[in-house]
Amino acid sequence: MIKTKKGFMLRSVAGRHVVVAIGQASVDFNGLITLNDTGAYIWERLAKGITYDDLLKEMLSDYEVDEETAKNGIDAFLKTARDADLLVED
Repeated sequence: MIKTKKGFMLRSVAGRHVVVAIGQASVDFNGLITLNDTGAYIWERLAKGITYDDLLKEMLSDYEVDEETAKNGIDAFLKTARDADLLVED
């Protein structure tokens, strides 16, 4: 299961998707992360907690994309999120 860390929320501001730190998380993370529509889609699912396989299945169902392209997009997003220490995985 992959989930976003507590203390980070997705917001829409002036038509843009941004992730902001709230509460205690804002002490350690100053700033915001801007996401495109696909990034926001992935973030929303991660916020609820999801397995990689289920995330891939949902993307393939909701987007007109082949499996390799979907995997590449998910992998790139997860790498960036992991590098920024935004995920909890078990």
